[in-house]
Amino acid sequence: MAQPKPASTVRPQPLIAVKNVFKSARFYAQLLDATLSSEAFASDHAHLYDRVMKGDELILQLHAWDEENHPNLVGADRAPPGHGVLIWFQVDDFDAAVSRARSLGATIVEEPHVKENAQHRQIWLRDADGYLVVLASPDGEASERPEARSPAKDAGGPAQSA
Repeated sequence: MAQPKPASTVRPQPLIAVKNVFKSARFYAQLLDATLSSEAFASDHAHLYDRVMKGDELILQLHAWDEENHPNLVGADRAPPGHGVLIWFQVDDFDAAVSRARSLGATIVEEPHVKENAQHRQIWLRDADGYLVVLASPDGEASERPEARSPAKDAGGPAQSA
């Protein structure tokens, strides 16, 4: 009897064009507590391209603008950076990620807050190229936090401070 064919796997591998691959790669590696492929494998190409890795998972690719004649990675001045794009990461260590964002001096667009429909926390910031970056805790995480279960909040009113 023939075995069923395994389901195919699809993984996102986003790539953004940046002005300075070295600077942007270090920003994202520190922000996401990740590593860079250029640190694991010597390359004479690292000034043009790098990968941000979490373990052995690729989470973001960075490529220099206007290099190597790739379609759509040319003309950095033609449109606002990241117009219509949010670079969104779910992080298990939200509080630590917020601390890392602040230590990097990232421009905070929206301070940490709870997104009610997903019951997770978010912070919105901009990277050096102007891309909008969102860090979010896992869905439902905010409802599991002690302050989310306060009696006053459960009663529908504001939480009382001691």
